[in-house]
Amino acid sequence: MADAFGLIAGTGFTDWLDSERKHLVNTPYGDMSAAVIEARLGSSKVFYLGRHGIPHTLAPHLVNYRANLWGLRELGIHHVIAINVVGSVHRHWPGGSLVVADQIIDYTHGREHTYYDGVTRDASEPRPVQHAAFTEPYDQALRERLLAAGRSAGLELVDGGVYAATQGPRLETAAEVRRIIGDGGELIGMTGMPEASLARELGMRYASLCLVSNLAAGIGDEDLSIAEIMATVQASAERVRRLLAAIDLSALPASNLLPATDRSQLCQSVD
Repeated sequence: MADAFGLIAGTGFTDWLDSERKHLVNTPYGDMSAAVIEARLGSSKVFYLGRHGIPHTLAPHLVNYRANLWGLRELGIHHVIAINVVGSVHRHWPGGSLVVADQIIDYTHGREHTYYDGVTRDASEPRPVQHAAFTEPYDQALRERLLAAGRSAGLELVDGGVYAATQGPRLETAAEVRRIIGDGGELIGMTGMPEASLARELGMRYASLCLVSNLAAGIGDEDLSIAEIMATVQASAERVRRLLAAIDLSALPASNLLPATDRSQLCQSVD
């Protein structure tokens, strides 16, 4: 599906999708967060997955990231765009800013973060221990398509930012934010990992569109408010829709970093 892409996002990004079909996918790793919604957006077909479930019921550390990426791959998806709501450590990236991340730091723990753990779940497809290259965690070609879509839609996007993936579900302390800044982190979220590395293991092109909802703890002048964060997300959803509707994935081949084998028998569709 050359014009199709997977869209993984949280709350607030489904109102502008007209569902054509829903897909349930059986995976060796358990249930996906929700049924995948197939829809049209601009010139592309979108396969939307609510990362936290529909409705929102899964905390970031309880999301079944392995099942989610595996399921999208079973549907024939080779390109995945993730929408990540984040806090910013930069005052010049205030709430509402859109950043196409280019690097990531992983502070999470206890999450199932690889397919290649040496455990054989299917005799026809053993999973020996392997080590995926992850120097550049986001696919550059897909990043460039996002940036080009922003220009086409007349939207200002920031090219590059270091995503710091924290454990959640609580927000960070001011001291933790200072540590992240010292490490080079710029955008703070809870769902960037292991989603990005699992996509790499499956040979999928993956890029992150970060929507800044607030300044990180200790950066702004006021205490963080969940209500204000959600208000910023809702106010920015239309710009995100315009951006994704403008993306052109034509002539973008599937990645061949780690070609996946045929797992077509695991997928079923429901109307």
